Amino acid sequence: MNYRQDLVNQYLDAWNSHDTNRIVKSFSEGGTYYDPTSKRLTGNAIGVYAQSLLLAFPDLNFQLISVSEHSNTKVSFEWLMTGTNTASFMGLPPTGKPISLPGADFIEFDSDGITSLTGYFDTSVVPEQLGLQVIVQPTSIGSFEFGTSVHVHSGNKTKPGAFAITFIDSSIEQIPEIRDLSRETAAEMLNMDGFIGLDLSRIAGKGFTISAWENPQDIKQLMISNAHKTAMKRLRAEDGLGKAVYTSVWTPLYYNPVKVRCLACRKMVDYEKHAGTCDCGSALPEPPPYF
Repeated sequence: MNYRQDLVNQYLDAWNSHDTNRIVKSFSEGGTYYDPTSKRLTGNAIGVYAQSLLLAFPDLNFQLISVSEHSNTKVSFEWLMTGTNTASFMGLPPTGKPISLPGADFIEFDSDGITSLTGYFDTSVVPEQLGLQVIVQPTSIGSFEFGTSVHVHSGNKTKPGAFAITFIDSSIEQIPEIRDLSRETAAEMLNMDGFIGLDLSRIAGKGFTISAWENPQDIKQLMISNAHKTAMKRLRAEDGLGKAVYTSVWTPLYYNPVKVRCLACRKMVDYEKHAGTCDCGSALPEPPPYF
């Protein structure tokens, strides 16, 4: 086996051994790593990036498909990465789903190791295999801005008696920490009395949360939530999160009746007034939760 093929095997073995120190040592001093999902990395930053993948996919494995030698200092190889997502990935909860990602790396090297590695793969494959939406949209068009949203529902179908609204304006760099704190708070809210549901949306640096509750007093439970208290502490710190923030509590003025479409006659019918049965005699479909 020649040096070029041996270098490839040692590099992949470091990944398959989940040894981030060996992965970093595969590179020469100043050697760089780059793929479609990362910035150009060097030194310990390569190990940090590798560790994030290994944490998200604890059984991560690379299968070598083929090796091509291009010169005395250049080699490329095809690989197949497999693994199971059992921990947070891209700031999202684990899906428990397996992935199978084909790709190729192009390596330049010297006697001290890899001087440059550039990886190529389809960035849509892993999100799609994990059941994640891959959405391509502009940041803004004229007066319209675009972003992402998440809905959390407790299973409580009670008509909301209060809504808590929070707005935070932050830098793009702070978004991952805000997202983590929001997720931890939402998880605790699911165990609170009177909690109905939660909408979280983000448009660039602007974040909004709207939570629905049975009664206004139920919202006070947030004040004793460990995750919420941590978030408030980070907001109040001198070097803390956000450039501006406000919170508010709203109560409904009135509710229009919930109407559902009869599957038989196709009429839109007041579900409560008709006690779940259409004038045509057919049973009406169950209405969705209020929130």
